[in-house]
Amino acid sequence: MYLARVVGTVVAETKYEGLAAQKLLLVQPVDHQRNPNGGLEVAVDTVRAGPGDLVFLVGSREAALALEPSFVPVDAAIVGIVDSV
Repeated sequence: MYLARVVGTVVAETKYEGLAAQKLLLVQPVDHQRNPNGGLEVAVDTVRAGPGDLVFLVGSREAALALEPSFVPVDAAIVGIVDSV
């Protein structure tokens, strides 16, 4: 699990069947002091996050399990919006 800041949205004309109704967001991973940590990533949004929100994500297999049906091919999934740190 890791933190990131939502910086925008991603529009995909063609998506894998299991992602058809899912919103994709562009996120900037951050460290524990909320400084940028690595490159931008595309993550599937499961919690209705928006630009500027601090969110926590899961990656790899856990990201695929965060969606219904499970095992949709994603590398990152937003699973929560952070209220405070």
